[in-house]
Amino acid sequence: MEKDDLILISVDDHIIEPPDLFVGRLPKKYEADAPRQVRREDGTDVWRFRDTVIPNPALNAVAGRPKEEYGLEPQGLDEIRPGCYDVHERVKDMSAGGILGSMNFPSFPGFAGRLFATDDAEFSQALVRAYNDWHIDEWCGAYPGRFIPMALPMIWDAKASAAEVRRVADKGCHSLTFTENPAAMGYPSYHTDYWDPLWRALSDCGTVLNVHIGSSGKMVVSAADAPPDVMITLQPMNIVQAAADLFWSSAIKRFPDVKIALSEGGTGWIPYFLERLDRTYEMHSTWTAQDFGGKLPSEVFREHFLTCFISDPVGVRLRDQIGIDNICWECDYPHSDSMWPNAPEALWDVLRKNAVPDADINKMTYENAMRWYQFDPFAHVPKDQATVGALRASAAGHDVSTQSRSRRIIDPEEKLESFRSRARAALAGSAPNQ
Repeated sequence: MEKDDLILISVDDHIIEPPDLFVGRLPKKYEADAPRQVRREDGTDVWRFRDTVIPNPALNAVAGRPKEEYGLEPQGLDEIRPGCYDVHERVKDMSAGGILGSMNFPSFPGFAGRLFATDDAEFSQALVRAYNDWHIDEWCGAYPGRFIPMALPMIWDAKASAAEVRRVADKGCHSLTFTENPAAMGYPSYHTDYWDPLWRALSDCGTVLNVHIGSSGKMVVSAADAPPDVMITLQPMNIVQAAADLFWSSAIKRFPDVKIALSEGGTGWIPYFLERLDRTYEMHSTWTAQDFGGKLPSEVFREHFLTCFISDPVGVRLRDQIGIDNICWECDYPHSDSMWPNAPEALWDVLRKNAVPDADINKMTYENAMRWYQFDPFAHVPKDQATVGALRASAAGHDVSTQSRSRRIIDPEEKLESFRSRARAALAGSAPNQ
């Protein structure tokens, strides 16, 4: 195999939602109260929903921009690459970057859709259904075979979430974005039976629960004066806590068919984590009353959990200790960790240096994603046209050059102060005033 022979399906990318998302998708009585995008006097675009304002932080949409323009400051849609919010441009970007398929997490509603939890249950449900239908029918439906559809939950109601899982499964969606820690959001923890209706629906439909880093809404900050590098370094590590919480929950034992993806968490830490699970079980299961029916925790983990990586040389090198059937690749477009448009080159360098055989490459780059998410791109895109080389040839002439898009280049100290403001708000337990 050569680089151009790779077939790439990314199980973690992101949408910056377009302004017309809710147009014509809500009952008439709710249209005036729908979330809407507005432009501020300073030229930044924000989403407004009742008393809540959600900006477009630049780190969420830096694809194709110079690193000097990275930061957390709000920005306008005209300052980011159109592929962030326009599905037609997104597919061009995917092909030019050699990427066949993509699963896209939400942005402004939050990874668990908590923004849509209102005092009117009917309105809240209408918002989630409208978003999910837009995502499945319009975004993913525009290019069959190019997107793995993903649904938002009704996070405030386990039974309603279960019903939504079943509804969207009938539309071909077998992926649900959720929170890494519902207790941190004020909901029952994973250690209660409250979520049983959801676990049952996920199991019945073969739908994967995707737990993305940061999905509890908590910013990983050690101190208000800590540099942002601390937060950025710790973000992937945050998933370790979620993995332990979910693994030791009774749901894993009571719902043997449930599948959980640890999204954007990397893989290099998994071998030690599995050793720690087994050691904890060996030393403490007698008094903690844990029982996996004769199986080791590491075996049970591989039955339930999917991990993903961007390049992660350590994880690729230790892939057999993780479980070759439990690893998927991700691009993370258009976030700041993404290597688009040169993701195939970065990935190939890691695969080549670790002498990964073709069979393992195929599992990590597309076969595992197809199996876990019940996704068959080849029903729409012939396999010989799905490779990195073929896709790039089909997008010849599409501009993927790095371009400055910011109207104003912000001084580094101003960027740091913006981060410190968010850090202070996070440590105080509240969101910064936008």
